[in-house]
Amino acid sequence: MNPFKIFIATLFTPKVKETMNLKSVYDIKINSLQGRPIDLKQFKGKFILFVNVASKCGFTPQYRDLQNLHEAYGNRLQVIGLPCNQFGAQETGNANEIESFCEVNYGVSFLITEKIDVKGKNQHPIYKWLTNKTENGVSNSTVKWNFQKYLVSEEGKFADYYYSTTNPMNKKIIKHLK
Repeated sequence: MNPFKIFIATLFTPKVKETMNLKSVYDIKINSLQGRPIDLKQFKGKFILFVNVASKCGFTPQYRDLQNLHEAYGNRLQVIGLPCNQFGAQETGNANEIESFCEVNYGVSFLITEKIDVKGKNQHPIYKWLTNKTENGVSNSTVKWNFQKYLVSEEGKFADYYYSTTNPMNKKIIKHLK
């Protein structure tokens, strides 16, 4: 075989193999707060903003801006709140308590999932995908605290992540939605 062709083949083959092994975010299973399976494929064509949420956190008022974002960009964006009790035990409630808290205090109508782990040995597969380059093909990260945000593109590709201090209505997030 031509040495040039062998050289070119070695340049591109690893990338092809890497890409072929990536799991799609749409294939990951997760349940709603009420325990019903969520088919993430229904959100193809929309951005998805995954946010680990908690009811007793200093960032909890971001629920209001997540709802505002959901209302303003719902035609282009699906907000998904994922309750987590791994940071300061700030989400101790059960499904009914979480749902009531979100509705009563912030008028939340966006999707809330079952309570999950976002890090550690019991890390939910959605967060394995969001935080590992080997899964998402783009970036590694660590969830630092409640209300860290992960944006997935309309094609289901990892787009970016934002720490808790980034408000949901921040231009860094909104620029993707215009």
